[in-house]
Amino acid sequence: MSTTTPTSDVARSVPAALTSRTRPKRPGPLATTWTFTWRAMLKIKHDPDQIYSSFILPIMFTLVFTYLFGGALAGSTGDYLQFLMPGILVMTVIMINMYTGISLNTDITKGIFDRFRSLSIWRPGILVGALLGDALRYTIALVVVTALGLLLGFRPGGGVLGVLGTILFLQLFAFCLGWMWNAAGLVLKSPESVNQLSSVVLFPLVFASNVFVQPETMPGWLQVVVNVNPITHAVTAVRGLTGGTLTGEQLTWALVACGALLVVFAPLSMYLFRAKSLR
Repeated sequence: MSTTTPTSDVARSVPAALTSRTRPKRPGPLATTWTFTWRAMLKIKHDPDQIYSSFILPIMFTLVFTYLFGGALAGSTGDYLQFLMPGILVMTVIMINMYTGISLNTDITKGIFDRFRSLSIWRPGILVGALLGDALRYTIALVVVTALGLLLGFRPGGGVLGVLGTILFLQLFAFCLGWMWNAAGLVLKSPESVNQLSSVVLFPLVFASNVFVQPETMPGWLQVVVNVNPITHAVTAVRGLTGGTLTGEQLTWALVACGALLVVFAPLSMYLFRAKSLR
């Protein structure tokens, strides 16, 4: 029976690694991205408060708008819940999305970012992995909010496939929108600043959309704003998916909105990332 202990193994492996002339292979894009994806998921495990806080606000909005304003807006709370829930699902993802920027900014302020940029790795994997890791956070929040809607009486005409399609689409939308918060996390000086900016940006975008009411009831100038709001197109697509009435035009505009966010903010984030890495 071997008497070798883990400590003695380490004691032998460290000198061997130091004296070896073989240079370790540089991790490729997939390995780097997966490592930072796993890191993001572990952070969710060790900070579950982010999960709880992410769906508290959507739950409050669902209850308040359904039972206080549903009768006035749609004639009955049941009818309004059918209209409201797809918008709440989109809002759920949006309200979590800024944690990507907050987490990145936290790494920068604590000096962890400096350690990452000293590594011989595929640098974009740091940002991409964090965005992909947050998919777990979105899935948990969407399942909880959907379960609440079903409990209150929401009945998606698209069935299970419609709900699954909604979750997949919102993962894509969140990934594209998350680049905006990566850019904010790289520019602002503290995680608190990113959090404050998210409130300033998100609340006008959410209310100037079709989450709570139909745009046709708004003034003409406001309808113009609503119709160019990416959130509006995301909500329209989710209503089509959950209701089983999604059209090709609705899906196209939703994908265009995702593409626009990605084209604008992904290059900007990478530019800011490289500029910070060179400091």
